[in-house]
Amino acid sequence: MLDVVFVAMFAVVPVLIYSVLLVKNRRKYLTHKRLQIALGSILVVAVAAFEVDMRFFTDWRQRAVASPYYRSEGWSPVMTSLVIHLSFAIPTLAIWIWTIVGALRRFESPPQPCRHSPAHRKLGWAATLGMIGTAVTGWVFYWMAFVAA
Repeated sequence: MLDVVFVAMFAVVPVLIYSVLLVKNRRKYLTHKRLQIALGSILVVAVAAFEVDMRFFTDWRQRAVASPYYRSEGWSPVMTSLVIHLSFAIPTLAIWIWTIVGALRRFESPPQPCRHSPAHRKLGWAATLGMIGTAVTGWVFYWMAFVAA
């Protein structure tokens, strides 16, 4: 699952940016909504599968032993990179859920600009930047823990 999530983020970030540009530049609100719901659904399933795998099946620390940045005793650069990654990932998940649920509740169907639009725009940018930060810090953690030799 580590490898799957690592590669999947190379697809998620461009699709996320494309979705934002669709609504910003072309006013394709319905396409934006559909893409965001699809991305959100895919990410919820992926994160759940990832967490189950990490907690019950994969000993990531054992896989990281070969890394020069990992130490099994005490703190290491790998652990620092993991903490930084989680400081993006956890708030981003909450912001993205808040953004999608708020949009589903407050926008009409089909979606169009309304009083909720300014708040949604701010939350959307926070979620987008958070997801980019989550992806980049996740890639750094992955490289430090499992690729560097």
